[in-house]
Amino acid sequence: MKLRISWALLVLMFYVPAWVHAASSGRECHLPGSKEPLRCHSVAVPLDPQRPTGTQLKIHVTVAPAFRQVASPDPLFVLAGGPGEAGSNVVATLGTMFQRVRATRDIVFIDQRGTGLSGKLRCPGDPVDEAANEAEMQAAFARCLGTLVHPLKFYSTANAAHDIERVRLALGYGKVNLFGGSYGTRLGQHYARSYPGSVRSLVLDGVAPPERVIPASATYSQRALDSVFERCAADRACARAFPALRTEFDALLARVNAGAVTLDFAHPRTAQATRVPLSNMRFAYTIHNSLYAPQTSQRLPYLIHSAYQGNWGPFVARGFTGADLSPEGYLALPLYVAVVCAEDVPRLTPALRASDEAGSFLRGHAERIAALCKLTGVAAAAAPPGGPIAAPALLLSGALDPVTPPSGAASAAKAMPKAQQLVVRAAGHGVAALGCAPRLLRAFLDRPEQAVDQRCLEEIAIPPFQLGHAGTHP
Repeated sequence: MKLRISWALLVLMFYVPAWVHAASSGRECHLPGSKEPLRCHSVAVPLDPQRPTGTQLKIHVTVAPAFRQVASPDPLFVLAGGPGEAGSNVVATLGTMFQRVRATRDIVFIDQRGTGLSGKLRCPGDPVDEAANEAEMQAAFARCLGTLVHPLKFYSTANAAHDIERVRLALGYGKVNLFGGSYGTRLGQHYARSYPGSVRSLVLDGVAPPERVIPASATYSQRALDSVFERCAADRACARAFPALRTEFDALLARVNAGAVTLDFAHPRTAQATRVPLSNMRFAYTIHNSLYAPQTSQRLPYLIHSAYQGNWGPFVARGFTGADLSPEGYLALPLYVAVVCAEDVPRLTPALRASDEAGSFLRGHAERIAALCKLTGVAAAAAPPGGPIAAPALLLSGALDPVTPPSGAASAAKAMPKAQQLVVRAAGHGVAALGCAPRLLRAFLDRPEQAVDQRCLEEIAIPPFQLGHAGTHP
């Protein structure tokens, strides 16, 4: 017995598995959001997986090596949302969301083909998302399509899943854990079904089940807005400051739909005097985007009331906030359109569109996307792989989510016999960075077969309402 143990130890001393070298290869790099050097890789993948020796793309991968010298062999692969967001865009989450996980395993951020540093599909010139109306948006996108090098048909969830497997093999990892946020949850489920032997566990935050049609979110968005109205009415200070909030919103929406609102303001990016009619598209998208997180949804009563009184300044500022973070924006718009046009719009029946938009302020979004699809010529994608996902899964949902509510996670869990769903009462779209959630991620990844104690998530609180120019009242 002693001889056996000695030989085993000797073998371990000289046997270095491939995954140990994964984080040390590549090149040193510095990315926005990280104060320390990371390891960056460029992995060649075929533009068309059906022609592996044809035109190649370069997939950018950022590896944050585990803090421990001898780490767990299974890294965490991070799949960003959108579709159109890149892994390199969320490297800043290393110091918050993934700090505890990184103690024992590598964190691997993948820039999906067509995003970030993986040949981002971008629209030069005037940003499409700054178009004042649908006609301008279609014209801007048509010009954008003429600048793209490769056909949009190659930018799909299926091909992105194929790229992930190529990345895993190129970096020398065995089984991996997947973290997907929003659209990343769709990509993660697709990968887990396509390559079940490569997946140890999944963490899905803001879960989009396979049957989810991305542009059909008007019903969810209206529910989230109704929740804001209800919370304000139940809050003494908010109810006193904005006693007719729902009525004021309805009046604003009617004015906008009638074309009766024209905005005069200094453009936040150029400082140029700007005068534009406020379209339903602009108005509804500002409201919708504000509902993603309680930190911004709690400002809506103040924005709505100020606009009702004729002061559109706070509303305009909120509308440009996302674009101001980066002149080109985080999302690769052509990739978003490519995925949605191939995988969602073909399933967007007139009946689904009508039922989704009934009674919602967010009307016309699906129709706008469908109009862009006609410009692309992208064909309907094949049905995604079906069947159960055997790997343990942790599904995170925010009760206030306007796009991927808890019902979506519950639906996805039906095909995951080892799934746990955690619902956070005070969260919107995205849970993993809040409160004790980073600690729970580590606990789950260390022992994915064990139940996660979610009681600490109940301590997460909704921030107070903004009641005036100076913010909340004490």
